[in-house]
Amino acid sequence: MDTVKVIFNDQIEHVYPKGITYYEISKDYHTDNPVLGVKKNNQVVALSEKVKEDCTIEFFDVDDLIGNKMYKSALKFIFEVALYNFNKNLEVSFEHSVPKGMLGEVKGDYILNENDIDQIKSEMAKIIAADLPFERLNVRPEEAIKYYNKIGQTEKAENIQNINDRAISLYKLADHLNYFYSLMPYSTKVITTYDLIYLGDNQIIFLFPKVGDKGKILEYVKHPNILLSFAKGKAWLKSLRMPYVTDLNKTVANGTIKDFIRSSELIFSLNIARVAEAICAKEEIKFIMIAGPSSSGKTTTTGRLSAYLSALGYNPINISLDDYYIDRADLPKNEEGIQDFEALSAVDVAGFNRDITKLLNQEEVILPTYNFITGKREYNGHKTKIHDNTIFLIEGLHALNNELMPMVDKKYKYKIYLSPFIPINIDRHNYISTLDLRLLRRIVRDNRTRGYNVTETIDSWQRVRNGEEKYIFPFVNEADTIINTALAYEVGVLKVFVEPLLLAVSIDNKYYEEARRLINFLKQFYTIPGEYVNDDSILREFIGGKNND
Repeated sequence: MDTVKVIFNDQIEHVYPKGITYYEISKDYHTDNPVLGVKKNNQVVALSEKVKEDCTIEFFDVDDLIGNKMYKSALKFIFEVALYNFNKNLEVSFEHSVPKGMLGEVKGDYILNENDIDQIKSEMAKIIAADLPFERLNVRPEEAIKYYNKIGQTEKAENIQNINDRAISLYKLADHLNYFYSLMPYSTKVITTYDLIYLGDNQIIFLFPKVGDKGKILEYVKHPNILLSFAKGKAWLKSLRMPYVTDLNKTVANGTIKDFIRSSELIFSLNIARVAEAICAKEEIKFIMIAGPSSSGKTTTTGRLSAYLSALGYNPINISLDDYYIDRADLPKNEEGIQDFEALSAVDVAGFNRDITKLLNQEEVILPTYNFITGKREYNGHKTKIHDNTIFLIEGLHALNNELMPMVDKKYKYKIYLSPFIPINIDRHNYISTLDLRLLRRIVRDNRTRGYNVTETIDSWQRVRNGEEKYIFPFVNEADTIINTALAYEVGVLKVFVEPLLLAVSIDNKYYEEARRLINFLKQFYTIPGEYVNDDSILREFIGGKNND
């Protein structure tokens, strides 16, 4: 009998009969979470594929970047089928991501209640227990376009036409077909951990494990301001009849994209102006605390808000907490023994408060600048002193944490949380991940300002994400307001800069599949020239240009 040699993740060599499937082999690989997929020689292949030659394979689960996307897509599909089994006249639209999950909205002439949610969850449990396969169907684009036009999901038909692939991979579950821009697991039984939180008015939060959560879901924390921020953005796009990427692409094709860019930039400016006016209405405010995750545009937003406050009669003093990092040699280390820039102990909190106290006492202070090349603070002799109309803008990872300035009463603080909540969707079942948007921004900026390649950026991404989970997200509800720093058109611009960087990732790179996933995601978007972007746009913080080179 012919055999093949297969080397697992653990570097142990196994021998199997030639023609065995990866799914059968996966039964010999023991993990804490169900196996979702496999990489053969660093490329993702279907678990149902047969092994015909010696190879190195890597099984992955929900804690993997690719596996997590697969898990989420499978959960969506299972819910869609369960909802149909519950009431054939209802359908679901997946709207956007939220911390630890996603928001879905059930559409139709029926308002759900808690008992209905329990019934739908019961239907989901039946589908999962039935161990139903996610059957992959490779069809011609014209067939997929015809199918989606027939069932009234025209935005999907238009997306498929724009992608221009030779074949489209639809997935079949029970008697249902759908398209989630993602590979699917082998079967429903791997979806073991999830929850549904009913918000009322047919809105549901879907909770599932995220990368780094080790297959568990954490307790749901309501973030009403985040939901409201998305809702406002979606309402604005709906008023323009532009809910989907295909609608945005039409403005590129018909030559009206510049008008939409101007509208998007104006909305962003108006949002900052409203925040500035809200601050002015509270005369006791002396400190504006601004925090947001990586690539949320903190620098530009702080600068724009400072300019508005200056126009309203204030004397703003902008302070970045990054400039108070302790010397790199003294940085704390995380559990992996890697220097931890994200921890509060990485900041010289005592020195920061000492400078603030001196300023409040009318003393002159030389504020530091952190040199990220040398890993040390520098004092360049620029003296700062406050006036009667001075207001501080404190920007940084820990700005919302009360431990940063414990001596200042909260009545003197106004807290702002920033994040790019992009409101435009790919289609009714696929939204643009806030994480993906931030990652694209970061890849472009890291390459432009630090010379990093895609591998270096993605490699550090999860450490950055872990820091955000610990030090930012627990304080989001402390914020007085949220500023959405996303621009609905920006992916088309980022595509111009990021696509060549992603295409350069070689097949033997451990992030090859993640790079390909992002490339496939970008296919949906028509490119938008960078010169169309305003010189003072927040997007310039990432792509460069005037005042941001």
